[in-house]
Amino acid sequence: MQPFELLLPLALILLLSKLMGLGAHKCGMPAVIGMLVAGILLGLLRYIPWEPLQNAFFGETVSSVIAVMSKIGVVLIMFSTGLGTDLKRLRQTGLASVVITSLGVIVPMGFGTLVAFLFFPRSSVLSLLFYGAILTATSVSVTVAVLKELGKLNSAVGTSIVAAAVIDDVIGIVILSVLTGFSSGGGETGWNWFHPNAGLVSIKIVLFFLLAIAAGVALRKLFDRMERHAPHNRRVPIISLAACFLYAYAAEKFFGVADITGAYVAGILLGGTLSETPYVESKVDTMGYLFFSPVFFASIGMNLKFEGITLSFLAFGFVYVAAALLGKLLGCGLGAKLCKFSLRDSFRVGLGMMVRAEVVLICTERGVAAGLVDPAIYPFVFLIILVSSVLTPILLKWSYKKEEKGKTPTGPLPPPEWGES
Repeated sequence: MQPFELLLPLALILLLSKLMGLGAHKCGMPAVIGMLVAGILLGLLRYIPWEPLQNAFFGETVSSVIAVMSKIGVVLIMFSTGLGTDLKRLRQTGLASVVITSLGVIVPMGFGTLVAFLFFPRSSVLSLLFYGAILTATSVSVTVAVLKELGKLNSAVGTSIVAAAVIDDVIGIVILSVLTGFSSGGGETGWNWFHPNAGLVSIKIVLFFLLAIAAGVALRKLFDRMERHAPHNRRVPIISLAACFLYAYAAEKFFGVADITGAYVAGILLGGTLSETPYVESKVDTMGYLFFSPVFFASIGMNLKFEGITLSFLAFGFVYVAAALLGKLLGCGLGAKLCKFSLRDSFRVGLGMMVRAEVVLICTERGVAAGLVDPAIYPFVFLIILVSSVLTPILLKWSYKKEEKGKTPTGPLPPPEWGES
């Protein structure tokens, strides 16, 4: 196969992803849904029995190249998410957001693990926990857009949701790191209650975070110097990307931690208080959105296969979707109620935290890659994103309907091109 032959599938992926993304955007949903739909449409080409077409889109070389680009897209998404994570907000929000997030992680993870156990009782504990961990992800971009439109973003509900989403990201990444570390530690298929390498794996995970933070302190000093001598210079995002890739590589190669965790940690360490962070984040988002991220989301849609979905798995899938929606709604809502929110505001907090987007796909991809999650789960994860993105704005607006009468909203702001937390 000649290198130029890769250009046709890439061109169609980018073009269709953009068109479908714009369509989703106009419907008030994250553009990631449109990108997934673009991938599904392209995936239908595999059923056209024409060999040149099959080789052009699904040949071994094309699939390998798209897989590599998808991996870069995932790393860039998580790096950008880390850059946008403001840890200072954690100190400003108090106990409420911590309680909301804690229950918003524990309850859906418990629901997901329980549902997986009921349908797959012979699976390893690690596999069951991964099904639960997938449901801990939250993406509040749709919620933020709705609250801005209603003029409620700076209310107690809006502030708690945004702050809880930040903590949710951090906790979710730690859980993913631990499970990924155990899955790469050997012997996971036989792990019932005690992993044979639990001690070593735990030490490596802790060591990664300690060394990552220590290296991050040195990196921040380097960036402080660059900011003073060459503000808004292209060397800043270039060196930032180098740091992102080094963190991602070292995390998985030497510590058995997911590469996306390394990228996320690098983003946190280079984000927050650095004055160059918005500049770096804009460059990373531009590069990711223009090319790598659409390839990642479209590739998931292209690889959706329904052959492995049996009647029992279909039942599991719909129960799993319900567990995903109810887990966040009940968990975060209960957390808000414990913090003395009204019943109506507790419902709003639960609704706001219910939305999923790109992070749930990334977590699923890690589970499938580790052999702990059945690839047939992808259509149901897509359904989680779709249903939560449609239901949340409708129900949030309904909950504020009486308060909106006689008031002029501040004006809608469009949701970002892909989910952000």
